[in-house]
Amino acid sequence: MSSTLVIQSHRSPLPYPWIEICMETVRNWCKLNAYAYRFIGDTLFECIPDTLLLKSQYQRVIRSDLARLLVLRDALQKYERVVWLDADFLIFDTSNFVLPESSYAVGREVWVQHNNQGKLKAYKKVHNAMLMFRSGNAFLDFYIDTAQRLLVSNSGSMSPQFIGPKLLTALHNIAMLPVMETAGMLSPLVIRDMLAGEGPALTLFKAQSSRAIAGANLCISSCDNNALDAAQMERVIEVLLQAPGFLPYPSCAERY
Repeated sequence: MSSTLVIQSHRSPLPYPWIEICMETVRNWCKLNAYAYRFIGDTLFECIPDTLLLKSQYQRVIRSDLARLLVLRDALQKYERVVWLDADFLIFDTSNFVLPESSYAVGREVWVQHNNQGKLKAYKKVHNAMLMFRSGNAFLDFYIDTAQRLLVSNSGSMSPQFIGPKLLTALHNIAMLPVMETAGMLSPLVIRDMLAGEGPALTLFKAQSSRAIAGANLCISSCDNNALDAAQMERVIEVLLQAPGFLPYPSCAERY
């Protein structure tokens, strides 16, 4: 039996065909590395305590962010290493998408968008579209406890990223979490520039990235909010799969 398990999840049916392409790249990567693979459908939320299910009843993203942690912790009872990859995560450079040796890791987010003054800005954060934990790691239980306490104590509105990227980035800014720099995320502006072959958002993304990415969360929300359409997503997937080195660039940004 493999010592590594990779888990993905999404509700059924998938809202866009391109998500299945992303998931197929993850399954292929698992086969190449002899990793076990598990897909969880609508039963993902069954591990969440009833009180927190009620608390997050209108926040599916928050439910998912908590459920993935609980599922990963449970899987560590049978596997030495567990990995979560969002269903809209594309692995386009399998040879360079290598899990780190650290006891746990989160993904890297370099999100390029216009600020309030209309100027391009890169917001460098971490994300939970890729999570990795090894048996005996010191972080997962702390993260789960912190997320649950925040949910219980909150009495106001909650951002969808409340216990996901927002909490992880706050912890990272204080404690320097291990980051898998090759597990990135692409904003709509960066994707548009990639489809055009060049552009200021793509240039800024490269300048603020410390390593070339080998996989990326394509952000299904970009389609949900009409920032991109499904055809654009399919085209950028084709670009990346046909030319995995489309995003090569030297280490040029300070790690933090």
